[in-house]
Amino acid sequence: MSAPRDIGTFVVWDYVVFAGMLLISAAIGIYYAFVGRRGEQTSKEFLMGGRRMTAVPVALSLTASFMSAVTVLGTPSEVYRFGAIFSIFAITYFFVVLISAEIFLPVFYKLGITSTYEYLELRFNKYVRLCGTILFIVQTILYTGIVIYAPALALNQVTGFDLWGAVVATGVVCTFYCTLGGLKAVIWTDVFQVGIMVAGFASVIIQAVVVQGGIGNILNDAYNGGRLNFWNFDPNPLQRHTFWTIIIGGTFTWTSIYGVNQSQVQRYISCKSRFQAKMSLYINLLGLWAILTCSVFCGLALYSRYHDCDPWTDKKVSAPDQLMPYLVLDILQDFPGLPGLFVACAYSGTLSTVSSSINALAAVTVEDLVKPHFRSLSEKSLSWISQGLSVLFGALCIGMAALASLMGALLQAALSIFGMVGGPLMGLFSLGILVPFANSIGALVGLMTGFAISLWVGIGAQIYPPLDERTMPLSLETYGCNNTFNGTDSMTTVMPFPTSTGIHDTGRTPLMDNWYSLSYLYFSTLGTLITIFVGMLVSLPTGGRKQNLDKKFLLTKEDFLSNFDFKKKNQVLSYKSHPVEDGGTDNPAFNHTEVIPTDQSGKDKETHF
Repeated sequence: MSAPRDIGTFVVWDYVVFAGMLLISAAIGIYYAFVGRRGEQTSKEFLMGGRRMTAVPVALSLTASFMSAVTVLGTPSEVYRFGAIFSIFAITYFFVVLISAEIFLPVFYKLGITSTYEYLELRFNKYVRLCGTILFIVQTILYTGIVIYAPALALNQVTGFDLWGAVVATGVVCTFYCTLGGLKAVIWTDVFQVGIMVAGFASVIIQAVVVQGGIGNILNDAYNGGRLNFWNFDPNPLQRHTFWTIIIGGTFTWTSIYGVNQSQVQRYISCKSRFQAKMSLYINLLGLWAILTCSVFCGLALYSRYHDCDPWTDKKVSAPDQLMPYLVLDILQDFPGLPGLFVACAYSGTLSTVSSSINALAAVTVEDLVKPHFRSLSEKSLSWISQGLSVLFGALCIGMAALASLMGALLQAALSIFGMVGGPLMGLFSLGILVPFANSIGALVGLMTGFAISLWVGIGAQIYPPLDERTMPLSLETYGCNNTFNGTDSMTTVMPFPTSTGIHDTGRTPLMDNWYSLSYLYFSTLGTLITIFVGMLVSLPTGGRKQNLDKKFLLTKEDFLSNFDFKKKNQVLSYKSHPVEDGGTDNPAFNHTEVIPTDQSGKDKETHF
């Protein structure tokens, strides 16, 4: 029987480590605001880093941006509750990076756009672009609210900080360095913060291995508790996590993030060459695998430590997402500074994600809503507007964190939002890039249909959560807790974390038990496929085949073959992809520039109207 455990508290050194992380993040923003600029600050410099970024920092930034506090706190809790099947996402990430790098990146990069939604106007029309922009803004503010709330919850549990004070502090620090330094500050703070995240995970893993008597003991406890459940090939789409829901549903969900989400696309198209942009995605894959491995192992260590006395059932923590901070103060209490490092780790994940979102929201608003209607604005004015928008969106994201506190488990809530909104958006971009006969009518009808159905099933699942036989939570024990308040409870095997509450259990209909029980990972798949299918169906009878479409808006054979261009002596892109500091707009399409393929001498020819 395990003795009751007393966990530690924050000491001075923890606050020093935590404050140091915040100060360095802010200092990077100040550096790029006053020292790191080259010449006059323009909106392009602020939003795109002047398109001079290289692969490694962008790759680390991509990893940090969505491997956030939701991952640091949510994934170990997920593994603790449902087992290590979550690690199948490693395969999913490979497909996600491959699709993003070989299908979406070539088209976005060759057009030289700042906002991905510019593509929608070039390919369809301004109304499709406006719909895409609005959906992105709503999705990002909702998601960012969850990401701000997550570490505030950890801080509240671990240190006793005021929950909403922590929420406001997170938003203010992010907004500060985003507003001052723009994309360069965001990317370089991400590089610093991903280092903090790895260090935080490493400190927990190393100490957990020591206190549990080795990796073998951790894996043995996990095996005996049914946590090493890697392979579940049940094809039923209603089961929450199986091999197929994670591979198929997860690929659609994460591709909607990496392939078409402005926060990610803005990073890799800021690279100075297409080769660097693709390399950033593939290097980022290694980062995703490393963070996933760390977070899954932390979940197994969590179970090994508490396999006989679950802190959540025993009322030691009030929510599953507080389990990791609880473990940290349990096993690292004799090492001043290390609990602070872990909280800095969770906080770093938040700062990186929120700053990415604020920067992307500012970019999209300037490019899609301000520039088209106020063409006479100077670059200096646009730069000031970008900074003002960063402040505005920072405040909005802080406000949305209040809603996040009502959304239950963080990881599922975050991925559900991306599924409901990101799926139809990915379907829209896929329609444009892969279907030559798709037209604006088909795109609009497809988007609205896909979004309506995704919203229907997503909101239905929140109101009528699936029953336990769909989510399959694993048993947790309390026999080792030595509770004195009730002798009958000391040997109880519990099945906590109910995903359905008593209020919804009576009178459930087949609609609730089937349609609303669809795995949350399939929300994105559903939205994408319906958008593409309806879009194709509507485009055919409405003149889609009669379009005179420029091939540069589609994925072509040449886009794939150009992967091998680096073998040639003269690697010359056959379009003016990224005009650097030339005083023109970012997009050759708006410059009225017709691009002609390279001639035999390897030189570009351009014809200006």
